[in-house]
Amino acid sequence: MSSLALKCAAVLGASGVALGAYGSHGLKKLGVEPGQIESWGAASRYQLIHAAALLAFSATGRTARYAPALWTAGVTMFSGSIYCLVLNKERFKVLGPVTPLGGLLMIAGWLALLAP
Repeated sequence: MSSLALKCAAVLGASGVALGAYGSHGLKKLGVEPGQIESWGAASRYQLIHAAALLAFSATGRTARYAPALWTAGVTMFSGSIYCLVLNKERFKVLGPVTPLGGLLMIAGWLALLAP
């Protein structure tokens, strides 16, 4: 079992559940618009999906150079930038281009599974 992948899965999974719950219950109190709450929900879903993928990957015992690192970096960039932009778009506007880069890293992680 890949210890680092398992640890990343645990952190991403726990924080994904917490952030998803906050998005469902706490953002309305801040006056966040429904469209932004949907973006937050998408970010937490992608985070949880990739946490589950990391957990499953760690259970295989397979060693891969790139997939777990690409997933972890990608979901951190993708979801993290969305969380920041929803909370304060003006303050974190510099993170706008980070979101699609994170998405590309997640895609690259899936494709990296094809490598021997």
